[in-house]
Amino acid sequence: MTETPLDTAHAAMEAAPDSDSARLRFYERLADSEMFLLLTREIEGDRIEPEIFDLSDHRFVLIFDREDRLSQFVGRPAPYAALSGRAVTAMLAGQGIGLGVNLEVAPSSILLPPEAVDWLSETLGHGPAETEAQVSEVSAPKGLPEVLLGALDTKLATAGGFARHAWLAGVTYADGLRSHLLAFTGTLPGAEDALARAVNEALVFSGIDAGALDVLFLRDTDELAARLARVALRFDLPQPEIAEAPPARPAPGSDPDKPPILR
Repeated sequence: MTETPLDTAHAAMEAAPDSDSARLRFYERLADSEMFLLLTREIEGDRIEPEIFDLSDHRFVLIFDREDRLSQFVGRPAPYAALSGRAVTAMLAGQGIGLGVNLEVAPSSILLPPEAVDWLSETLGHGPAETEAQVSEVSAPKGLPEVLLGALDTKLATAGGFARHAWLAGVTYADGLRSHLLAFTGTLPGAEDALARAVNEALVFSGIDAGALDVLFLRDTDELAARLARVALRFDLPQPEIAEAPPARPAPGSDPDKPPILR
């Protein structure tokens, strides 16, 4: 069976039980992955009814990172909802319900108690703070840990279509403050908040203080964009293929700000 990103992250966490960074990366993969939530019945409108199990003194819903894994666990055709891990945790937060992940069908089989679900939902809900500052100088990035660079590369790969490029550089502001900057160009209108949150999550799940990296949005014609192109580390975000398709009704949970209603 092909190993999934969640399997890989779980194996790294199991191999280093005292490593906070390995544990954080597992939770990040869980939040970013598409998960298949086992339901008691087919979806009706925007309401879903997960199958709830009593296990280990808690109630749990079951999610799987592949459809065939859900089918293997149930052993028969069963209704499910395809949601991101972050949508599932937002739906369950504060309800005393835990997550059974890939139970009995994958090496990443694990029970996450309700307090872990609440922690993940709260962590994902913390957005970046907005400030204003004038950039004085930009330079090549220096001294950033490899774990952060890898986290940014992975996170930005999931943001395809939200922007064309991201530029990572050292920055000095007019007041003399030095930091690092990640500037996006070719940003899709309205995607700024999602991109800023993605960068913030890369920092959080790398175990690095949120203030270690600033986020900026530029037009391709901005003078600062040209300066960054000369010195910054460039990330190319995947671009979706353009294809005409009839409008489709969005799936429950596809909007992270409007998780499905739990019956």
